[in-house]
Amino acid sequence: MIIHFERRTDRPDAAGCCAIHLRAIFEGQRMRVATGERCTAADWNEKTRWFRKSFTDLDNTTERLRELRNLVENSYSDLRTEHGTVTAAQLKAVIAAVGREPVAASPDFLALFAEYRDGLLGRGYQVSTVKSYTSTLNGLAEWVEGRGGALALADYNLTAHEELLGWLRGVRTLEKNSVAAFVKRIKSFLAWAKESRELALGVEPGKLRVEWQEVEKCWLTVDELNLVAGAELPDGLARVRDAFVFCCYTGLRYSDLWELHAGNLKAWDGGTVLRLTQTKTRTGVSIYLTPPALALLAKYDGTRVRLLPVLANQVMNRYLKRIARLAGVVSSVELVESVGGRVLKTQVEKWELVTMHTARHTFATQSLLRGMPIEILQKVLGHANIKTTLIYAKVVEDLQHQTMRRVWGRAIAVPAAEASQVCAVEPLAA
Repeated sequence: MIIHFERRTDRPDAAGCCAIHLRAIFEGQRMRVATGERCTAADWNEKTRWFRKSFTDLDNTTERLRELRNLVENSYSDLRTEHGTVTAAQLKAVIAAVGREPVAASPDFLALFAEYRDGLLGRGYQVSTVKSYTSTLNGLAEWVEGRGGALALADYNLTAHEELLGWLRGVRTLEKNSVAAFVKRIKSFLAWAKESRELALGVEPGKLRVEWQEVEKCWLTVDELNLVAGAELPDGLARVRDAFVFCCYTGLRYSDLWELHAGNLKAWDGGTVLRLTQTKTRTGVSIYLTPPALALLAKYDGTRVRLLPVLANQVMNRYLKRIARLAGVVSSVELVESVGGRVLKTQVEKWELVTMHTARHTFATQSLLRGMPIEILQKVLGHANIKTTLIYAKVVEDLQHQTMRRVWGRAIAVPAAEASQVCAVEPLAA
């Protein structure tokens, strides 16, 4: 255990005095305890983390803080002997029991979660993120109501967490990644409650595991993309198809397609590029427009504010399934889902899985198949981490097969003396 004292610089009183806190670090956890002492900046040495000799009542203050330090160390030792592992909440409870730290009532879990959600916009999060936390809050409220009443923050421990996981999988029948996203938001909330509000938790956020399952990505082959691009469709469907195919040529997300305007078009070396800041990641990207992409833009040039016709995402996804079916994207694929703790495998036709995001997957996989370096693809897609881009390299079986055929299809010149043996073994000297 590492213990030191610190002077808080926030909330000074009228005399400029700020509170002195004890900070303890143990088993990967951090704990802060109010000492009841205060001093001005002139009376505190930041290097030694202790009072200067000029501080009034230095001797009595030193004795009180040493007593508190000994209390923390002895309490930690006793708890570790009894329980094996010690949490910050357990240690603070013991300290409070001997009157050194007042015990405050643990706040309501749902009310505090709502407070955290309401502050997300002010901390720079997107509206879509706030909506996802609202969905999580609604789920938590339903779970808490079902278990019979209110839930205090300190009562959300590992037992309660496992109960919630069982409810999400069994009652809500959420898939593994939906559960993982749910837990991720709870971890962020708990970390905020601990660090920003200095509240005692029933479980450390680091102990809540988030397990993601790699999802099979739906993307179109060259032949399937050509079928969709060349399909004879009614005008309403053709406009949706054109927007989708444009994303197949550029890798744009739906959110970026929605906000695309003429100001994003820039001349470059006799051609045209798209320069934009991605809505989801706030990353700037520059995308070269190939002749097929430019032809789609020319088709709608000057007819609307946006560069291409765009409907609501759900509407476009519904239309895209019709378009893909009419175009002949009907190959059978296996759909694997985890429902209620069981793995379900069903055979569906590919058109049933096509959405606007299929266009981004199609661009990524087709770019790799055409030989685009993974580092360049990362820049075009706007991925902050190349590991995200490498996911596409895993799903492109054609790329694996082409590479293996190229490597193993070459004839290897073997000297005549070695032509009859695969591995030459030299006999040991007698």
